[in-house]
Amino acid sequence: MENIAAFTLTIDGKAVETARTLTVENPATGTRIASVPAAGPAELDAAIASARAAWKDWSAQSLGARRACIEALAAAIAAEAGELARLLTAEQGKPLADAMMEIQGGAYLLGANASLDIPRVILSDTPERRVEAVRVPLGVVGAIVPWNFPFALAIMKIGPAMLAGNCVILKPSPFTPLTSLRLGEIARRILPPGVLNVISGDDALGPLMTEHEGIDKITFTGSTATGKRVMAGAAKSLKRVTLELGGNDAAIVLPDFDIASQVEPLFWAAFQNAGQVCMASKRIYIHASIYDQVRDALVAYARTVRVGNGAEEGIRIGPINNRPQYERVVDLIADCKAQGHSFAIGGDTDTSPGLFVPVTIIDNPPDASRIVAEEQFGPVVPLLKYDSTKDVIARANASPYGLGASVWGRDAEEAQAVAEQIDTGVAWINEAQFLPPEASFGGRKQSGIGVEGGAAGLIEFTSLKTIVLKKL
Repeated sequence: MENIAAFTLTIDGKAVETARTLTVENPATGTRIASVPAAGPAELDAAIASARAAWKDWSAQSLGARRACIEALAAAIAAEAGELARLLTAEQGKPLADAMMEIQGGAYLLGANASLDIPRVILSDTPERRVEAVRVPLGVVGAIVPWNFPFALAIMKIGPAMLAGNCVILKPSPFTPLTSLRLGEIARRILPPGVLNVISGDDALGPLMTEHEGIDKITFTGSTATGKRVMAGAAKSLKRVTLELGGNDAAIVLPDFDIASQVEPLFWAAFQNAGQVCMASKRIYIHASIYDQVRDALVAYARTVRVGNGAEEGIRIGPINNRPQYERVVDLIADCKAQGHSFAIGGDTDTSPGLFVPVTIIDNPPDASRIVAEEQFGPVVPLLKYDSTKDVIARANASPYGLGASVWGRDAEEAQAVAEQIDTGVAWINEAQFLPPEASFGGRKQSGIGVEGGAAGLIEFTSLKTIVLKKL
């Protein structure tokens, strides 16, 4: 077991232990690195009671006072970025440089979100009456985050929720609870007790949260299948939900694609974080006139990228985070072999102790194949040939998902015209995955409900209240 200090829940501003614990493993080595508390109904009830008690005073504070607390939390995170990044690499597997970007980016995002204003709009003001639309906090927010970006996605949820005047119960994935639990420890020094509670637990804890009448909203990031269960559980008490779910993002490479300058960012659009990104490019459509050249350039670049333990120098792609997802990715590769699909690179089995999958590119499989129709969520991507813009737009849209898409080409107007026809919540041109703090995003179709980020994401944590004043 690696030398990582003990972890505790954060409930009502205090450290809480539990009799039952969960084991956390390093996916790059398969070794146990920590034991963490396994919260159950009693701990959840205590966290909710604490949050509800704290909410009255927290929501009554001025926006400026809440902003100052959140900015102080952001500064404390930035001061401990090195330790948090090492912890993130150990539990998630991503390269240390990427982990540092996630922690530092999370601190920056928290501060940026704290600068947002909550709108108060005068709808009409006549000699008879004034009508205002104001935004009020919801109460207690349950935030459930996944294992691919455990710290960044926690920050994306808790920052706006707290700024809006809510108190939060944060539940990390059982695969990656460590940085969230450390976040709770940091918050104890800064936030009033009960404003942010952090409870780790197994998969049984999530449904308890979604169905609990003491929680007013659930914000969830994860698979579409789980998102549907979250929505069903929340419906029992008609609590609000924001769901950021699965995707099968298409990247469309136009005939004027600049191979020399753009093949590297196109590669990382698919393989960043070992492909474990909701908004990763999971289908790459390449115009037939340049298909062979782009394929060969992607393969050549892939050969320069090292896969391995993220704690080691020079590693660019780490392991799959957990065994269930690893087995799913391996099964997709096995299906490609069984169906006779051609491999441009990869397809081999990594026999090291960690959950490693070599970079794998499938060469022009049928649209109906599993590798095209399903979300891989791993370092595996199909390349697909197309002849006309009309054809590729139809194929890109022929998915139950609508999270993101990207279009790649020199002609900005043509690329923009294509991007506007893709049925997704976000579309990028000549890049993918990047979103500045002011941008809001959310999925269409089965990729989610509601938005996160920016001013629109902040509004998701409020309720509209109309005030009508009759003048005397």
